[in-house]
Amino acid sequence: MRVTASKLRENVYRILDEAIATGVPVEVIRKGKVLKIVPDKPVSKLDRLKKRKGFVGDPEDIVSMDWSKEWTELK
Repeated sequence: MRVTASKLRENVYRILDEAIATGVPVEVIRKGKVLKIVPDKPVSKLDRLKKRKGFVGDPEDIVSMDWSKEWTELK
């Protein structure tokens, strides 16, 4: 939605509520410049994870490995 600063001032709460409800940014024109009011989208923790390359090989190889030679008791 694109509005002038005067129209934003007249209907600021209605315009902001509409932007929050629809997720559509509001563009305000002031002195020939365009300012954007964008609703914040919460980012989930999963979206912030770095993408990693997956395991190379057969996962069954790990399941069937004999770790007894590597194992030591804590002292």
